[in-house]
Formats: sequence, C-alpha cells, structure tokens
Amino acid sequence: MHKLIASWFGTGLIVRGLAGIDAGSGTIGSAFALGLSVWLTTIGVWAQVTAGVVVVGLALWSIAPLVDDEGDAGWIVIDEAAGTFLATIGLALGPALAAFAVFRLADIYKKAFPGVGRAEGVAGAAGIIADDLVAGVYGLAAGLIVAAL
Repeated sequence: MHKLIASWFGTGLIVRGLAGIDAGSGTIGSAFALGLSVWLTTIGVWAQVTAGVVVVGLALWSIAPLVDDEGDAGWIVIDEAAGTFLATIGLALGPALAAFAVFRLADIYKKAFPGVGRAEGVAGAAGIIADDLVAGVYGLAAGLIVAAL
C-alpha cells in the first residue's frame, strides 16, 4: 500500500515501465496531480486545500517506511503531487499551468531557487516532501502573478 501511494497511484512507475528509467517520473506524477487540482477548482478552493493537506499526510505516511531503503527514489512522486497542489491552490487553468511550470523548474533546478535545496536537506520523509513544498510556493507566487495580470 505504501508503494502504491508513494508512486501517486502508479503514475511514478509509468516511465520506468515504458523506458526502464525513472527520469521524468516527477513531471508525470505532477501532471496527474495538476489535472486533479484544476478539476477541484470547480468545487472550490477549500476542496483544493483539503486535497493538498490529505496528499501531504499521505506522502509522509507512505514515504516514511520506504525512505531507509529507497531514499528519494525517482518513482516516489507523491511529494511532487503535494507540491503541485500547493502551487495551484485557487488558480484557474491558465495561471495553474504557469504555476506548474515554475514549480517543476524550482523542483528540478533546486540551487537556482533559494530555500528549495536547503529544504531537501531535512532528514527522512519530511525532507523528501519539504523541497517540493518550497518549490510549490514559488509556483503559487508565479501563478498568482499571472492571474493578477
């Protein structure tokens, strides 16, 4: 059950199944989370917030027993899902796409975004998730700027 949830219900295993590698798995998992988050805007911002909190809780729960053996394995993408939910809270599709792009850039190029790399240094499951949440803040800021324009 932990592996299923940590892989964001299998989305983190798609690239491995197709190409035998994990590169790009975070973006695939994030894209699925983006679709769900944008759909939740039709219900309301509280649906997105609730889903985001649930995903962070599930991430901590599902990653904790895996971290000693797997570390921050490429197929573990629920942390990217959590960051995506944070990055897109309250945003319509256009601004959410901008937020998603900035979130992924911040997550991939951690050293270029202050605080992201440092958050990754936190020990255990919290560290695996923390960098994505900090990257999500960058994404949300960008999305809010796009929405304001």
